Parts: sequence; structure tokens; C-alpha cells
Amino acid sequence: MPANEEQQQPFLTNAEDGGGGEETAYESDEKVHVIGVDDAAPDGDWAKTPPFSWKKLWLFTGPGFLMSIAFLDPGNLEGDLQAGAIAGYSLLWLLLWATAMGLLVQLLSARLGVATGRHLAELCREEYPNWARLLLWVMAELALIGADIQEVIGSAIAIKILSNGAVPLWAGVIITACDCFILLFLENYGVRKLEAIFAVLIATMAVSFAWMFGETKPNGVELLEGILIPKLSSKTIQQAVGVVGCIIMPHNVFLHSALVQSREIDQRKIGRIREAINYYSIESTIALAISFVINLFVTTVFAKAFYGTEIANSIGLGNAGQYLQEKFGGGIPILYIWGIGLLAAGQSSTITGTYAGQFIMGGFLNMRLKKWLRALITRSCAIIPTMIVALAFDASDDMLDVLNEWLNVLQSVQIPFALIPLLCLVSKEEIMGVFKIGPVLQTVSWLVAALVIVINGYLLVEFFSSEVDGLLFTSVVAVLTAAYVAFIIYLISRRITFSKLFGLLPAKKITTTGS
Repeated sequence: MPANEEQQQPFLTNAEDGGGGEETAYESDEKVHVIGVDDAAPDGDWAKTPPFSWKKLWLFTGPGFLMSIAFLDPGNLEGDLQAGAIAGYSLLWLLLWATAMGLLVQLLSARLGVATGRHLAELCREEYPNWARLLLWVMAELALIGADIQEVIGSAIAIKILSNGAVPLWAGVIITACDCFILLFLENYGVRKLEAIFAVLIATMAVSFAWMFGETKPNGVELLEGILIPKLSSKTIQQAVGVVGCIIMPHNVFLHSALVQSREIDQRKIGRIREAINYYSIESTIALAISFVINLFVTTVFAKAFYGTEIANSIGLGNAGQYLQEKFGGGIPILYIWGIGLLAAGQSSTITGTYAGQFIMGGFLNMRLKKWLRALITRSCAIIPTMIVALAFDASDDMLDVLNEWLNVLQSVQIPFALIPLLCLVSKEEIMGVFKIGPVLQTVSWLVAALVIVINGYLLVEFFSSEVDGLLFTSVVAVLTAAYVAFIIYLISRRITFSKLFGLLPAKKITTTGS
């Protein structure tokens, strides 16, 4: 072994060096075997990245597509249809760049998971004091519950559409709640089988919304102009904020760092880790490119149908299908095509939400529970409030839209508590070793994070300025806002402290077992 190998290799984690008893994303017998992972590296070749292989890319393909489902959940579809109906084609450029920003965040999440062998929730548990760790866990759970309510309600609306109203919203919620048991059933047949099911659901969305795109025949020239020429007006600022705000999903940042550990990687070889990061980067880029096209289909369909009309401001998930049927009815069952696509989006996102909940709970709390019990706990946290919502708002599309606005605000509030720990950790040499991101990527990543946080901050100010009324409510919001800002400052200050420590403290010693 070269003399300087110990300084160059990434740091081994408890998962690799035999630290026992801790929660892990996947057991060793659950992981997908990657060809060549067992090959002994010739002397001096431990850092060499193997040549590109299409077969290996196929073996690594899967986690990125599961991650991409959060970009296609019912909350995103509602943002798409409202952006199209109110702003026409003018915000397609923003959808493209928002997806690119989302890709950057997800690539950093994947990099963290691959390089450390741990996922974000596990690393947060080790990096932060107990009070901060528990607060981050609560924030992550709140974000997950908010996203889950939107996803379950979206599925229930789709079921109601496809049953011609025979299945009420509350019954659709119960049906959707059973997906956690579908997840547990599929997990018994292996990771690749589960990923294949999600591929079918994404394909269903793509075909459904592409069919709608073809039937409505949006203007091709205006579509290209919308993608290539940035436009923004005071009338569309709220929709623009919504487009950017719903791209970064806090629970998805935690999820992706865990999903990438489903492949068998030799953590002792820098070349194998770099190879995995490269393949995950390719498949994640492909997955989000597909998600962008699907979101584009939805936005342009509603731009073609309702932009400039009197009902543009009143369209939401609950009534979108009916409005489409009235506009493009006749022999085209566009209402049911929309319902099928919405059902695929809702079902796939609720299952991945359950998956994310297991990793978040297990990672933050180090709970080694049976998977069925963890899934049941995670699903119950979302289903109980969702059932209350369904019973209260079953007959009111307007109330569902108001609820969706509140849930979007809840998501926006939680974004810093996923982004800031992620960026701090991937910038920290003690955690990432040679895979720490460089100064340029750090600068770009923090600028993107700052932009997303500022945009969502604008959404919060706009929302609460219209909703907050009365001295008591205003005082409560002011106190919570002060605590919220103080916690964000604390998280950022820890990153600054880490930076000052670089070069002043010796790196954690690495124990290797040879390559």
C-alpha cells in the first residue's frame, strides 16, 4: 500500500469498520450486487476509476428515478397547472432552471451517501447535539407529513375522478393508506423489483400527460420561447415562487442519500466510490430530465386550455379534470386520462414518502424497528391528519386549495433544515475525505441554497401578511419567526466553525484493511 494512501482514502464509517448495533439504510443481503465489486485491485490501483460500462449503469439505475418522483407529486402537478393557467408559457424557463437547481441538491445528497456509507439523517444524529438533532428530526417529520397529506389527497382525488364520484375523498384516503403494505410486500422481492414498479408508475404519468399534450396541441413556438426566453411580471410572481418552491422537497434530500446505499460498493477503494458517484450522477440527470418533460406537459396543457380565461385563477387539483373535460370533451376521455396520471403520481409519491419516513426516523433516532412497524408508524403520522382533512373538506375544492397553500408554506419553512446540514456535511473534510466538494461547487451550492431560501422566505412573508390578523396571532408568529431565524443562524455558524477548524485540527485517523 502506498505510504500516502492513508491520507488520501475516504474515511471509513461504523458501517464499514464493524461498528455494531446501529440503524442502517440497507442490510448487506438487501443490496444489489454490482459486477466487479469483489475484484481485488492490483497494487497501486485502489484509486483508479474503472472504465464506463453500460451494464454497470443499468445496475446503478433506480435510486435516481425513485428520487425524481418527488418532482412529480400532486403538489408539483398543482403548481404546474396553476403556473400554466395563470402565466401561460412564460414560466417554462423557470421550471427548467428550478429542475437544474433541484438536480444539484440531489447530486450532493447522493454524493454524501456514497462517500460516507451513511445517509443524511444518520450523519445529522452524529454531528449535532441532542437538542439540535431532535429539532431537525421534528422539522423533517413535519415536512414529510405536509408532503404526505398533499400526496394522499391527490391520490384520493384521482380515485374519486376514476370512480365517477362513487368513492368519496375519505374512502380514497383509506385506499391510499394501504400503499405502505404494498411497499412492504414489494420489498420482500428485492430492491430491483420495487424500482421496476416505480418505473411503471413514472411511465404511466409520462404516457397520460403526453397524451393530453398531444390532444390539446399547445403552440410549439410559444413553448420554445417560454423555455429559452426568461420572462417575469408582477402578475406571475406568485406562480414563479411556487414553481421554484415546490422543486426542493426536504424529505427527498434525506431520501436520496439513503437510496444510493442500495448498491454494493467497496468503501475502501476511492475508484469504486468515484465510479458509483459518476453512475448515480448520470442516472439522476436522466431521471430529472424525464420529470422536467412531464411537468412541461402539464404546464403547457393548462396554458393552452385556460391562460387568459376567467376561470384561470380558480383551477386546482380538485376541479382541473372537470374543466379539461368541458374544454376538450366530446369523444376524448381527457378527464380519465388526467385521473390516471394523477393517481400514478399520488400512489408513487406516497410510497416513496413512506420510504423516506423510515430512513428519517431510523437515522435520527437510531431505531432498529421491524420494517412493517416503522412503515406503520410513518404512515399513521400522515394518514390521521389527512383523514381529518378529507372528512372536513370532501365537498369543497376551494378549501382544498386553501389547505394546499398552507401545506406549501409548511414545506417552505422546512427547506433550510435539510439544505444547510447537507451543504455543511458535503463541505467537511472530516466527513467526506477526498470527496469533499471544492470551493467553486461550494460557492454555487450555497448561492442556490440562499436563492431557494430567499424565494421561499418571500412566499412566507406574502402568505402571512395576508393571513395574520390580531395582536395575539401576530405576537406568536413574531416569536416563532425569531426562533426560526436563530436556528438557521446556528446551523450556518456551525459550518463557519468547521471551516475555521480545517488545517488547525488533525484529521480523524483512517483505519484500512487494505485494498
